Amino acid sequence: MQGTDTDEIIELVDRALTRDRQAQFALYNRYAKAMFNVAMRMMNDYAEAEDILQEAFTDAFRRLDGFRREVAFGAWLKTIVVNRCINALKKKRLDLSSLDSLDIERLDRGENEAHDPASEAESMVNMGDVRSAIGALPEGYRVVFSLYAVEGYDHEEIGQILGITESTSKSQYHRAKKKVRSLIEAMKA
Repeated sequence: MQGTDTDEIIELVDRALTRDRQAQFALYNRYAKAMFNVAMRMMNDYAEAEDILQEAFTDAFRRLDGFRREVAFGAWLKTIVVNRCINALKKKRLDLSSLDSLDIERLDRGENEAHDPASEAESMVNMGDVRSAIGALPEGYRVVFSLYAVEGYDHEEIGQILGITESTSKSQYHRAKKKVRSLIEAMKA
């Protein structure tokens, strides 16, 4: 983000702290689409993602005085959205199976294998197929996959957020990745 953008955001945040509705609306307009996309990837339901988006912005504006300027406003807001999604999923009794018997090291070795550029070109898929495959994942897989692959959380953080072990997060991610590949293969067939 450029300096002027950062200055503009800080000014909007300062104004929003005084309950300036125009500043709140400007922040909403600036971040709503990206935050909706985060919620949609995690919830896989349009109406639920919309609800979470509204609740997250309400929370953010209510807790704006707790915003520390060491982090970007967008990152702070994204944390609120992710936490809202996780809480909603927990309410739905997110079923994350424990995979203690799974050999994580074997999966990690497979993930780090060298790739053949020719076969990679053959396996290229469009983003619509990827989104569809992610959306078709079981809820537990989809949440871990989205948090790790899309949102950039590490497995330790995911474990803490979801109340699961780091190894369960890793195994859920690897199973999700395998399922995404198989779903995309099925789409190509």
